Amino acid sequence: MLQKVAVYFCNVTISTPIRCTLFLPQMTDFESEVDGRADSPTALEVMTLPGTAPVTGESFCLCGRQEELGPVQRSDSGVVSECLCGEEDQDFSWVWDEHCKSSGAFLSCDNRKVSFHSDYSCGTAAIRGTKELTEGQHYWEVKMTSPVYGTDMMVGVGTSEVNLEKFRYNFGSLLGHDEDSWGLSYTGLLQHKGDKVKFSSRFGQGSIIGVHLDMWHGTLTFYKNRQRIGVAATRLPNKKFYPMVCSTAAKSSMKIIRACHTRTSLQYLCCTRLRQMLPICPDVLNTLQLPPGLRLLLQIQLGWVFTLSTSTTSSSSEPSLEEHPEEMSLPSIPVPSPVQLSELNYNFVMIKTVTGF
Repeated sequence: MLQKVAVYFCNVTISTPIRCTLFLPQMTDFESEVDGRADSPTALEVMTLPGTAPVTGESFCLCGRQEELGPVQRSDSGVVSECLCGEEDQDFSWVWDEHCKSSGAFLSCDNRKVSFHSDYSCGTAAIRGTKELTEGQHYWEVKMTSPVYGTDMMVGVGTSEVNLEKFRYNFGSLLGHDEDSWGLSYTGLLQHKGDKVKFSSRFGQGSIIGVHLDMWHGTLTFYKNRQRIGVAATRLPNKKFYPMVCSTAAKSSMKIIRACHTRTSLQYLCCTRLRQMLPICPDVLNTLQLPPGLRLLLQIQLGWVFTLSTSTTSSSSEPSLEEHPEEMSLPSIPVPSPVQLSELNYNFVMIKTVTGF
């Protein structure tokens, strides 16, 4: 490995001393960037070293202290298994598209898990979902199943106009570099049209990033570990979107653990209002003491609505209204007062009326 790097360094101008940290195993992202650019006659200076220390302490769970153990953990019986915390869903409205991906992306787990740069990285790999997201409500969750590091790892949406191979031999933030996509970086930066703004805290291995695409209101909202971060965009254009992720990090991976779709109906609107009135309640359906049949129906059809906290996470840092008037998060809705209970009961009655219970 040292001999290979030394040969490539002969083709570039060294302006700073070489440090021994260049030859650590986790530096594959940087090493591959040298591989991808060394053959170019215009490479006249050393590239900026991307961040290589994985983000820790941002996991959805504390399962086996997975940040220390890596993407898999060993049980008492010696069998290697992945953390399955938060992966309760069995049905998915879409998976990753094996026909619409970069060459550096590989699929497993019934096309729900995507792994990037299996050996070493020479650029940015990306993939999109199989389903075109049009009318209605779309919510999905992406779990970071590997160490999160490197130039960028992103979750977002984009249209069919996004070129997934655009940064094949470049290290960059693919999602949101144009007007056809929006992307949330693991660094907490939100990008659209090439403009980046601080939007949230960082996320790392074990983090669950939720995305709610509301095609009825034209909004895009992000969640971290099922806590609301904020509204990333409003007045979305009347286009057809696809879920997308991208990564520059070698041996990185992400997994779809939830992919839901529902019509924008009175039933949905009533459920979202109930959740807003009980923003931090861990089990809204049982708290309301619904009939068993109605509770089961709502759990199957709209269970994702009740698992999300509508109160904005205190750790997030959202853009100011003055700087981004069309991308400002909506204010958090407070816990209902006794006067508001009448509205809660009204929504409860409306749900029963719509469902026939």
